[in-house]
Amino acid sequence: CFLFSVETQHTIGYGAKHTTEECPEAIFVMCLQSITGVMIQAFMVGIVFAKLSRPKKRTQTLLFSRNAVICQRDGYYCLMFRVGDMRKSHIVEAHVRAQLIRKKVTKEGEVLPYYQQELRVGGDGEEDKIFFIWPTMIVHRIDHTSPLYPFSAAELCRERFEIVVILEGVIESTGMTTQARSSFLPNEILWGHRFEPLVTFKKETGEYEVDYSLFNNTYEVNTPTCSAKTLDDMRSMQSHQNSNSKHGSPNKYP
Repeated sequence: CFLFSVETQHTIGYGAKHTTEECPEAIFVMCLQSITGVMIQAFMVGIVFAKLSRPKKRTQTLLFSRNAVICQRDGYYCLMFRVGDMRKSHIVEAHVRAQLIRKKVTKEGEVLPYYQQELRVGGDGEEDKIFFIWPTMIVHRIDHTSPLYPFSAAELCRERFEIVVILEGVIESTGMTTQARSSFLPNEILWGHRFEPLVTFKKETGEYEVDYSLFNNTYEVNTPTCSAKTLDDMRSMQSHQNSNSKHGSPNKYP
């Protein structure tokens, strides 16, 4: 029976012996064995493929920068960090989320030990979706809606919070969803730093080259150490003084 089962499932031939119409039971068993064999092989192929293409394996090639930085961009404070993909196959429909988790005490005295606040982030823009074809800078603008708005450089170091970052996308080759996570503590946020460029254009070949050895490198830039709120107040006061000075000046022309 075992030999008959193996010969039927793997279609290696029966040799001199074979089933005939005189034995309908053997024909029924052969059909049942063929159907069962096809199902077993299909399940085994699916299990092996799913094992080899697990999303967890894909997340090992997704990189987050070791530190986040705060510097000015277009006159605004911005919290920035890098994400990168080491594989040639791309992550499509990639988007990023960031949440600041810290302790909060409500007006009624209730203690919320893990209060979560959403940070508005995007890849050099306003949207959370990113065009993930090379290492991308993720930017959070620190404005009046940001929980980092009242913190100066010194106050940021004394605060206790954690910024959790989640990168999600669809694996191009398998269509499966993958997710990678990282986080930044206050001592991992560098105030007055900026990331070094790592994408260069080669005129000889007409191609862009990514140097991942510079992925975590930063350099210092001139950045005020006051909070974004204080900086906005100073600018508003300066603008108000300039406006009063302009309206209060005598008219030189009749």
